[in-house]
Amino acid sequence: MDNYSKGPALVAPTRLAAMRRGLEKESLRALGNGRLAMTPHPAALGSALTHPNITTDFCESQVELITGVHTSVQDCINELTRVQQVTMRALGEEMLWVSSMPCGLPADDEIPLGQYGSSNVGRSKTVYRSGLGYRYGRRMQTISGIHYNWSLPEVSSEAYFGLIRNFRRHAFLPLYLFGASPAVCSTFVAGREHKLQPLNGGTMYLPYATSLRMGRLGYQSDAQASLAVSYNSLAGYAASLQTALTQPYAAYEAIGTKGPDGEYRQLQTTLLQIENEFYGTIRPKRVIFPGERPLHALRERGVEYVEVRLMDLNPFEPMGITAQTLRFLDVFLLHCLESDSPDDSPAEIAAIGRNQHRAAERGREPGLELEKGQGTATLVDWGMEIVQQLKAIAARLDTVHGTQDYSAAVAAAEQALLHPDTTPSARVLKAVQDEFDGSFVAFVRAQSLKTRQAMLDLPLSDADAAHWAGLSAKSLQDQAAIEAADTMPFDIYLQEYLSPKRLVARPVAIAA
Repeated sequence: MDNYSKGPALVAPTRLAAMRRGLEKESLRALGNGRLAMTPHPAALGSALTHPNITTDFCESQVELITGVHTSVQDCINELTRVQQVTMRALGEEMLWVSSMPCGLPADDEIPLGQYGSSNVGRSKTVYRSGLGYRYGRRMQTISGIHYNWSLPEVSSEAYFGLIRNFRRHAFLPLYLFGASPAVCSTFVAGREHKLQPLNGGTMYLPYATSLRMGRLGYQSDAQASLAVSYNSLAGYAASLQTALTQPYAAYEAIGTKGPDGEYRQLQTTLLQIENEFYGTIRPKRVIFPGERPLHALRERGVEYVEVRLMDLNPFEPMGITAQTLRFLDVFLLHCLESDSPDDSPAEIAAIGRNQHRAAERGREPGLELEKGQGTATLVDWGMEIVQQLKAIAARLDTVHGTQDYSAAVAAAEQALLHPDTTPSARVLKAVQDEFDGSFVAFVRAQSLKTRQAMLDLPLSDADAAHWAGLSAKSLQDQAAIEAADTMPFDIYLQEYLSPKRLVARPVAIAA
């Protein structure tokens, strides 16, 4: 599993220069007192259904900022900065919560679901979120993160799945290096079983945690754990998802598609309502056509890019992530692509899950051991082994781009393995304890206010302001046009969209 001497051929420099990436950043809107903002998505930001850069994730209070695709790391960060700057100016006295773990939350059923208007597609988005709330609780869905979308030209679906297998095997390393959620507000775990320890009256934590977001309290599901999805081929992956999307699941049948009042509770009673419900540290992706199912797009046209999903928001950074971190991910993903990647097995998939929980909940624990092949290795030793292999890749990327930035990113990772106290998770805990009397909310509130002010202090030209106002206005017009074009009853729309035939064959277009 860990022999890298006979991996695939190295990617040529011309293809390395064409590496593409984009970011999707989620953040809760919070009040100045550290509580969740219960207001609607700001009108100045346009339609969450149709705006190309600014939407919402699970709840109405959870903003999602989206960049375009870039061949330059810095250009990608710069665009995210512009989108966040414009968003912050529309929030009034509210701010974006800069931690992955949520601010002070109301009762679970009071967390507002995302709203996308009266069209069939808009209503289906809200019903999907209702289903997530019934299945997992709304609090869990308020966890935020940053997704990194990454691709190289001329990479086959088979090669992307090899990358995914290796990424999953070695996901403990980015969790250790970039996890930044070792503590939570006690409202998040109120009424739930957990193994967290109290830091003060309002804060719970684990002393060596890196990313509680990626641990048992975060985006985890016992139901989904039963899937044991294999990443050995596109066909096998698709077959696993097809089963989860089409076969009823008893616990979700008990919830029912509709409540006694006739209102939809969830889209359907299958293990997954739609493809996006499937959790994972990394996903194969393909841009879809309007109305197309993601699984059909993958089967029809293959993998186009991968979506890295395990990155926490770094509360010390205004963007929640740095250019250096993106460069490390570039090197790491390229390593995963170019290295030998044996098929996974049910036993290895289970071990990967256990390693993820250990790294998320105990990653900085001295001497922590992970399962590696038929034996074990300490996280630090295994991490150092990988980092040594990254150095040559970083040097190649530096040559392509005429910098030393990629080598610097790998050197920073090496230092973080040698000095756990320099990791974001350790820095968060130290700041919470030393500067905020053990209060997670007070720490994140202070960092959120700093970020808010930094964004408001950035200049915005009249031309840029007009550009963003125009995007918002057009998004509202686009939503209105979608709503006006709808003629199909919602029940029929859902029946057609969720039909199993749309997962496997060229779909029949849904009429308006």
